[in-house]
Amino acid sequence: MRIIVIGGTGMIGSKVVADLTERGHEAVAASPNTGVNTITGEGLAEAFEGADVVLDVTNSPSWEPQAVMDFFVSSTTNQLAAEKEAGVGHHVALSIVGADREQDSAYMRAKVAQEKVITDSGQPYTIVRSTQFHEFVRAIVEQGVDGDVIRLTDSLFQPIAADDVAAFVTDATLEPAANGIVEIGGPDSIPLADLGRRALDHEGDSRAIVADANALYYGARVAEDSLTTGPDARIGKVSYDAWLADS
Repeated sequence: MRIIVIGGTGMIGSKVVADLTERGHEAVAASPNTGVNTITGEGLAEAFEGADVVLDVTNSPSWEPQAVMDFFVSSTTNQLAAEKEAGVGHHVALSIVGADREQDSAYMRAKVAQEKVITDSGQPYTIVRSTQFHEFVRAIVEQGVDGDVIRLTDSLFQPIAADDVAAFVTDATLEPAANGIVEIGGPDSIPLADLGRRALDHEGDSRAIVADANALYYGARVAEDSLTTGPDARIGKVSYDAWLADS
């Protein structure tokens, strides 16, 4: 198959392009650097010509509430319109587990709006909702800095390795359109405060971590299990501790 990967030069996109190529498919990385701009629509018609699947793994360059909403809605709308013109048979998008349960977050609201554009489009689709990546735990920890301590929610996290994300997204891209949501997550559910402690210990960072039920996650309160997968999720192989040991 010929598969266009929007955001194909990023962390997940580049891995998916490599996976698809290894499996014998024609995977084309598309981004502003390659002349494809999903916000202006530049290059979409040319890129999608002859494509069987379009995979969107882009992220917004700004998390300011209006900017992130505009990015995901405009980008997705433009992609789907160009796909219909080109006769593309399957749209796949990477989203976030718990996006619909965490609507205090502007970013999560934007992801849900993106999903609605997809589901309302009439285009065959698969939405892959992933839990947070192992690779981002350290940055998430820093969001909790409060003076000399780090305050983190004790809500459960179920982090997944980027390699596992890429493998699951590749599978979803090659499968028939689900016309629904596929959830993916890591093998362990761990309180974020505990994950933070493991991350700091790995680096020899002795700062105190305080488990605080009122601590915010990127500006939003989270319920105990709202960032974990449901019972039918596809579960990755690499635990956070194993990933830390190898990183």
